[in-house]
Amino acid sequence: MGLGLLAACDQAPRVQRAVDDCEAELVSLRVEVVSAEGAHIRGATVTGTNVTSNVSITGVTDERGVTTAINESLAPSPVRVVATAGAKVSPAQQVEWLCDSCNCRPEPATVQLRLNP
Repeated sequence: MGLGLLAACDQAPRVQRAVDDCEAELVSLRVEVVSAEGAHIRGATVTGTNVTSNVSITGVTDERGVTTAINESLAPSPVRVVATAGAKVSPAQQVEWLCDSCNCRPEPATVQLRLNP
């Protein structure tokens, strides 16, 4: 009788689940940090702060001077992005987030922050 029940379960109707077109990973802003002379800065600290809630995310640049730590979890309000390396600080740039029913995307998608001399 146990085998009969298993066979019956195999022929049970199946429910088709809707395909989720939303991205599972958070969309990130690409931030590149360069010196006043244009050299890529490894180990710079980049902070993105939501201008409405004051919530922030901080990341550190890799060997190419890039971080993608700032992501759509700070959206939908504008995000102020600034970089520091030692005593050098970049001017802040503002990034807008364009949101649909699934994700928010940064506008612009890439920001270059130049450290003050």
